[in-house]
Amino acid sequence: MGLVSVKEILADAKARSYAVGAFNLNNMEILQAIIRAAEAERSPVILQASQGGIKYAGLEYITAMAKAAAEMATVPVALNLDHGTSFEQVVRCIRHGFSAVMIDGSHYPFEENVAITKRVVEVAHPVGVSVEGELGRIGGTEDDIHVDEKDALLADPDEVVSFVEQTQVDCLAVAIGTAHGVYRGTPKLDFERLSKINSLIDLPLVLHGASGVSDEDIQKAIARGICKINIDTELRQAFSEAVRKKLAEDPEEIDPRKILGPARDAMQEVVVRKMRLFGSSQKA
Repeated sequence: MGLVSVKEILADAKARSYAVGAFNLNNMEILQAIIRAAEAERSPVILQASQGGIKYAGLEYITAMAKAAAEMATVPVALNLDHGTSFEQVVRCIRHGFSAVMIDGSHYPFEENVAITKRVVEVAHPVGVSVEGELGRIGGTEDDIHVDEKDALLADPDEVVSFVEQTQVDCLAVAIGTAHGVYRGTPKLDFERLSKINSLIDLPLVLHGASGVSDEDIQKAIARGICKINIDTELRQAFSEAVRKKLAEDPEEIDPRKILGPARDAMQEVVVRKMRLFGSSQKA
């Protein structure tokens, strides 16, 4: 089938009131787990590469693996840059074949965020690549990006309309109380803020830091306009737990296939559960 844009995938999600999972890709086993789950569930899916993932696997490897998976898949598959922090990095990903990019200008003042996001849109849209922007600062740590709790800021509904009109982004990540990484307590999402933002713009909204958010809160968020949900930490947890279990059961095992195979299966189960929770199963 080949890679499709996130804009194309989210248009249907918004029209039919469900969300699509965006799962971070770091190696072949993670990719296989995500694609196998998508095929089994007949679900569209978004593959994501973070700065850390690109640094670990290499941009060429990430892109080649994702393209191969998408070409063999019978469901819609997108490849998105997660938390791009510079114009140059975004351009590199577009040139290598990413079908979508996120430019995270949330650490800049509003006008600078608008300027860099608009610049990315101007180079991405002409070649069919969709763009995700961000308002507010999501706390926690994701690979090379760390935001202290004291620096995390919720998205300002008063800025949303202006940001979208000036940048022409295809989807918007909004900070409503989630955080990257493992939660130390129960996350408290600002659903009133999310509802206000959703009422102001006709655009798919994105929820970052969703690993560990309760199923009930996920469903509330989807009902209030969230169409793309990012999942990374729960895949890492499933991977590492399965590897530890396998090596504890058989400390002498040296075959990577027998060690990583169970990890791949465990991650696939996580992705399947998320697709069913998000409502994307049987939507492809």
